[in-house]
Amino acid sequence: MQRRARPLLGTLVELTLRCDDSAMAQAAFGAAFAVMAQIDSSLSFHRPDSELSRLNDHPGQWQPMGRHGLRILRLARALGRLTEDKFNVTVGGSLVERGALPRHKARDFLTLGSWRDIELGPQGARLARPVLLTLDGIAKGYAVDLAVGALKAQGIRSGSVNAGGDIRVFGDMRLALRQRRCDGLSAPMALENMAIASSRLGGAADPSFPSLLLCDATTNGERMLSVAARFAWRADALTKVAAWHRGPELLAELGGTLVDFD
Repeated sequence: MQRRARPLLGTLVELTLRCDDSAMAQAAFGAAFAVMAQIDSSLSFHRPDSELSRLNDHPGQWQPMGRHGLRILRLARALGRLTEDKFNVTVGGSLVERGALPRHKARDFLTLGSWRDIELGPQGARLARPVLLTLDGIAKGYAVDLAVGALKAQGIRSGSVNAGGDIRVFGDMRLALRQRRCDGLSAPMALENMAIASSRLGGAADPSFPSLLLCDATTNGERMLSVAARFAWRADALTKVAAWHRGPELLAELGGTLVDFD
């Protein structure tokens, strides 16, 4: 078993491989970290020079986007439509107002929009209204999936990728998880050939667990919502859907399973 970790995507990314060939393992680590760094640099809300920030800064204007950015926006639009905006990447303005995301420029923006505000072309995207997109609810999981693909392309048959709780396991590796619950306790789970992601519903801001859902659904106190799916992007995105009243029904329709650690 070989492990490497690196700060990326606003968290610590850990790769675990089963590989007896040191040269193959090193090449695999390098390829996986490189593709995750590409997502980090191009689609981060926190980077004022990223593709995402340029798109946010120029509503109404077409902006060039790389293939990964276009792919994520297509997925985000599709999930927004299928969930009636319960999964919504246009909440960036609300998060800026709350101080959870940085304000890069002093200009007016909408606090909330819809999937219809995102227009896509063959090589770029345009915002129909001055909304602010944040892809934190899908891009990190997407980067995890890209990393798994990069590892497999290098000949790695078994391993795991963990990006701050967005976890995907592949091959014959089985990962025992002890999920931190909001009451401070933990519960075990075995993950095999699957991905899982978690988000927090309710409660105050917590720097140690910053993934906080914006949702109109009522909740008593604080809950942790964890969703398992085949791909990490889907698991991450569907934690946002799980918070709503029809969440469990939608999860089943969209290929996710609510994991109850309570």
